[in-house]
Amino acid sequence: MFDQFVQDQPGLELVCQRLRQEPWIALDTEFVRERTYYARLCLIQIATSDQLFCVDPLATDDLSALLDVIYDSNIVKVLHSARQDLEVFYDLRGAAPAPVFDTQIASALLGYEDQIGYAALVEELVGVKLDKLHTRTDWSTRPLAQEQLDYAADDVRHLVPIYRQLTEKLNELGRSDWVSEECARLTECGLYSNDPDYAHERIKKGRTLLPANQQVLRALARWREHTAQRQNLPRSWVLRDTTLLELAATQPSAREQLGSIKGIGAATLRKWGDDILKTIANGQTMAPSSLWKQPIPLTRAQIELSHRMLALVKSCADEQGISPALLATRKDVRALIRGERDIALLTGWRHQIVGDTLLNMITAPP
Repeated sequence: MFDQFVQDQPGLELVCQRLRQEPWIALDTEFVRERTYYARLCLIQIATSDQLFCVDPLATDDLSALLDVIYDSNIVKVLHSARQDLEVFYDLRGAAPAPVFDTQIASALLGYEDQIGYAALVEELVGVKLDKLHTRTDWSTRPLAQEQLDYAADDVRHLVPIYRQLTEKLNELGRSDWVSEECARLTECGLYSNDPDYAHERIKKGRTLLPANQQVLRALARWREHTAQRQNLPRSWVLRDTTLLELAATQPSAREQLGSIKGIGAATLRKWGDDILKTIANGQTMAPSSLWKQPIPLTRAQIELSHRMLALVKSCADEQGISPALLATRKDVRALIRGERDIALLTGWRHQIVGDTLLNMITAPP
C-alpha cells in the first residue's frame, strides 16, 4: 500500500506542498508510446523518507505545480535507469530535471553488475523479490486496479533504502563526485532533443551508401522525423528504416516507381507519396559528401599500444572494483590513439584514475 493515490487538483496541490521541503525524492513514471511519437504520461510515483504518492496525470487538469517540484534544482531526483523517464519530462518542458541520482549508475560505480535491473538491485540490497505481474500493463487504461498501483508504488518504495545505502557507500569510498559527474550527463538536452537534422544518424546502415545517396537518406530521415513529431506517430508508422534505405538507394522519381518499394503501401502512397518524391528530389540537389566519419585504420604499432592501454585500464578497474568498460572501452582507447581529446576518458574521475596515464603512453617516446 501507499499513502495516497492523487486523482484531483486539490490533492495534487497538497502533495506538492509536502514535497517542496524535501532534499530528495524517489521518482518513477509509467507511460505508453506504442502508438505515438511522444510518450503519454500515465502515472507518476514519488516517495520520500516517510511518504509515497501515486499521481494520475490523466485525471488532473494541470501538472505545473508538480513539475515545478520535479524541476526544483534544490531537490535531488532519485531514479533507476533514468533516461526514459527523463525523456518523458524533457518532452513536457524542453529540458530534463536536475540534479538526478541514478541508482543503476551509482551501483555500477560501487562494483555491482553493469546495467543492473531494478528488481535485481532491490533483491541484492533490500532483500525483497519483486513480482513481474504487470510489466505489460497498459497504464493508460482506467480504472487502475489496486494491485497495479501497488506494483507501480514498489518502483519507488525500495528506491528509498537503496538511495541511503548507495550514498553511504559512495561517501565511504569517496566516489560521490563520480556519480554526480555521470548523472549530470544524463540531463544534457542533446540526449533527448531528437533534432530532425541528425535523424539519419540512428540509421547505422546508412554509412554503407554512396555519399550522394547518403544525402538523400538524410533528407528522407529529416522529413520522417518532422512528420512523426508533427503528427505524433511512431517513426516506423511513417516509414521504416529499411524503406528509407531502399528509397535512398534507388531514388524513385515517379509515384509508380515509389509504389514498387517495399514498405510503401497504398495508404502511404496516397498520404505522403508526393512529399516523399519531393524530399528525394531535394536530397539529390545536395553536394555529395559522406555523413559518417570513416575511422582511420590503426597501424600495427598503434594496435599493440591499444592492447597495452586496455591492459592498464583493466588493472586500474580491478583496483577500484569496477567494470573496465566503465573506465574505458576499446572504442575510447582507439579514439584517444587517433588524436581525439574531447572524450569522457580525459575528464573528471576517469582522467584522474587512468586517462592521464593513457595519454602519457601515447605521447611518450618509443
